[in-house]
Amino acid sequence: MNTSHAKTQDSEAQKTTDHNVIRKWVDQRGGKPATVKATEENGHAGILRIDFDPPDEGLERIGWDEFFEKFDDAGIAFLHQDRTKDGELSRFHKFVKA
Repeated sequence: MNTSHAKTQDSEAQKTTDHNVIRKWVDQRGGKPATVKATEENGHAGILRIDFDPPDEGLERIGWDEFFEKFDDAGIAFLHQDRTKDGELSRFHKFVKA
């Protein structure tokens, strides 16, 4: 699995495909793996998202196994920020091409 840093500062975005790094980042922020309900197909996860409380009605929370199966199949990476420039825990993230 791969992790790359735009810069070494925590406020800079980092890109990773490492399942452990992604899960730890999400868990630290109280997030849950999810899929966009309208994009699910034949019982399979659609577009991936991270859902935070209060839950987004357009998302369906899924298990980590299903999340990472879709993540790997899609060939994407997780771009995320650990902390804001003010030092606060950041929730900034998005899925990008690996």
